[in-house]
Amino acid sequence: RDRPLAAGRVSRKEALLLAGGLAFAAFLMILPFGDLVIGLSVVALFLAASYPFTKRFFAIPQAYLGVAFGFGIPMSYAALVDAVPADAWLLLLANVFWAIAYDTEYAMVDRVDDLKIGIKTSAITFGRFDLAAIAVCYLATLALLATIGVRQHMGSGYYGGLGIAGAIAIHHMALIRNRDPQRCFRAFLHNTWFGAAVFVGIALDFGARGL
Repeated sequence: RDRPLAAGRVSRKEALLLAGGLAFAAFLMILPFGDLVIGLSVVALFLAASYPFTKRFFAIPQAYLGVAFGFGIPMSYAALVDAVPADAWLLLLANVFWAIAYDTEYAMVDRVDDLKIGIKTSAITFGRFDLAAIAVCYLATLALLATIGVRQHMGSGYYGGLGIAGAIAIHHMALIRNRDPQRCFRAFLHNTWFGAAVFVGIALDFGARGL
């Protein structure tokens, strides 16, 4: 309710103009990267624009959010190697599971309000199994990242990063175990550290190999 559009600090016209301007600027930025990236950008635009409406009919809109947020992954591969290999889709799938985990934590904060206004979220869909679902999603994320590590012959630095990320996920589960809204929000925000652990693991591994 405190966001600019919902709070009335900007009009719908102003919001649409800003969104359109940013989308156009983003399109200009990808023009040098070739037809595959441009084609994928059309899909990315559709995903981003349609995500808010999924809360009206999709039981787990967080999964759609994960695809929308993560679609830069196949686009990055397309820009760098002019192809989208299997590992890109595995990374995207890992991102989907991670998004379901952290955004369900966020949805647990708003569950009462969301029930009142009749929108769908994973926190509502999972119901009393919400904690188990989040744990499974964290495990799936780490398992997929480990699989990619095997496929890419990553070293100990990478798996060390995954181990730290796993410990952070366990900390999140401890935070949300009583479903207290403030602690759920803290867990949601703390996912930056989950991502940072994975990133540092990749950087350490690449650094050790001189890449």
